[in-house]
Amino acid sequence: MRIKIDKKITIADNVKPVIVAEISCNHNGSKKLFLRHIKEAAKNGADLIKIQSFEPKDITIKSKKKNYLIKSGLWKNKYLWNLYEAAQTPFDWHKDAFKLAKKLNVTLFSSPFSKRAVDLLESFKVKLYKISSFEITDHELIHYVAKKRKPIIISTGMATLREINDAINIIKRYHNKIIILYCVSGYPTENKEANILSIKELKRIYKNHLIGLSDHTNNIYSSLASTALGACLIEKHFIVSNKIKTLDKEFSITPEELKSLKIESGKIFETLGKKKI
Repeated sequence: MRIKIDKKITIADNVKPVIVAEISCNHNGSKKLFLRHIKEAAKNGADLIKIQSFEPKDITIKSKKKNYLIKSGLWKNKYLWNLYEAAQTPFDWHKDAFKLAKKLNVTLFSSPFSKRAVDLLESFKVKLYKISSFEITDHELIHYVAKKRKPIIISTGMATLREINDAINIIKRYHNKIIILYCVSGYPTENKEANILSIKELKRIYKNHLIGLSDHTNNIYSSLASTALGACLIEKHFIVSNKIKTLDKEFSITPEELKSLKIESGKIFETLGKKKI
C-alpha cells in the first residue's frame, strides 16, 4: 500500500517513516507563536505538520457540573469547556497558517471536530485529514470527511477493535486511503505503558492498511522503536521551547528532538534491510 500526499511525501511500507509534528495547543493562544511553531517544525525535519480545528462547542458544553470537571491527570481541576477554550486554534488563524505552509513548501493538515471545520479545511484545499481517537465513534463526521476522498489518518487511543473496524468500514465506502495509528491516550504516556509491540498486532490484524504511531511519551524512544517495527508514520506533539508553559508541554518534543527523530529514524530504517537467511 502506498499513499501519495504531495510531490514530496508518500506514506508506504518499506520506506522511511513520515514524521508529523503536531502543534496542538502549544501556541498558548498567541497567533505569532502558532506561526512560529509551523516555521520551526518545517525547519527541523517535519515532513507534515498537523493542527487541530475545533471550537469548544464542537466537543463539550459550557457547564460547571462535576461531570465536566477533570478529576485527575495533567489537566486536573479544569473544566472541559475551559480546557478546550484554551486549547483551540481559532478558525480565523487557519488562512495565515496554510499560507505560511505553502511558502515553506510543507504540507499542513488538521484534525477536524465538526462539519464546519471540514468545510473550512476544504477551502484551503487540504491534502489529508486525521480523525482524532476522541472522534472515532462520530460516524457522521467520518462519513463527511471520507466523502472528500482524501487520505485519512485514524488514531486509535480511545478505541476498541470494533470501533476501529466501524470507522474503517465507513471510509471504505468512499476510498481505501487509510493510515491507522497505534496510540496510547495517556498524557504523557509513561515508557512502560507505551506497549509499542502493539504495532505488530495491528499490522497482523490490518494487513491491507498502513500502520503508524501517535506517540504521547515525553521523549523519542517509542518513536524510534516503532521504526524497527515497521511504522510508516510517526506523530509527535511539538513545542518550540521547553521553557514555554503550555497544556501539552509534558508530552511535546523540542526542535532539537524533532531533528533527532527525523535523522535517527532514517538511520534505523536503513539498518533494517531485507529479510535474508
